Amino acid sequence: MHLILFDIDGTLVWTRGAGRAATEHAMLEVFGTCGALAAHKFGGKTDWQTLLDLLHEAGVSYADIERAMPAYNDAMARHLARVISQFDVQPCPGALDLVRSFVSRTDVGIGLVTGNVSSTAPIKLRAARFDPAWFAVGAYGSEAQERDHLPALAVARAADHYGYPFAPREVIVVGDTPADVACARHIGAVAVAVQTGFAHPEELTAAQPDYLLRDLTEFSSVLR
Repeated sequence: MHLILFDIDGTLVWTRGAGRAATEHAMLEVFGTCGALAAHKFGGKTDWQTLLDLLHEAGVSYADIERAMPAYNDAMARHLARVISQFDVQPCPGALDLVRSFVSRTDVGIGLVTGNVSSTAPIKLRAARFDPAWFAVGAYGSEAQERDHLPALAVARAADHYGYPFAPREVIVVGDTPADVACARHIGAVAVAVQTGFAHPEELTAAQPDYLLRDLTEFSSVLR
């Protein structure tokens, strides 16, 4: 059996700025500032890391952010649900068909490893016509600052859900940045990088993923 853990933004879904807009509103509500958000690069980061990056100069500490994370998670969901219809959200090429093809398979489990806070993942997925219920497990950017810590959390949840102890090379992490490749390496999983997101092809090549795909229409080369 294999477990495939997908990133969301730039891998499954193009949100066209909806996440940034929701982040601005949620940060202003919870922290009173959004720092230098306009110039911030989200690619590969957890939302927790984004808050640390943007709020450091405002004197907001790690402990302050940790305490505020439940409120921020709630605020992000409210604001994203309010604004997302204003953006042309679309599934990335091949993503919707690929995920649907795995839903009925008994030899493949699918889940999420995403930098998004847990409350926004289903909103983005639904906007791009994915059913969040297709993804049996997940690990989210509201649960850890470091992306490297998320795959192990998702794998442990998958082992409980499926009743199967996934070996590292039975786990496939799919993402669009070098950080996705690194987090796969952190647990010895297979790293698949797609060129539909935030990183330049040269950056992805330098990260040395096991598979480098133009987009998810080419995923058959990884797992048939």
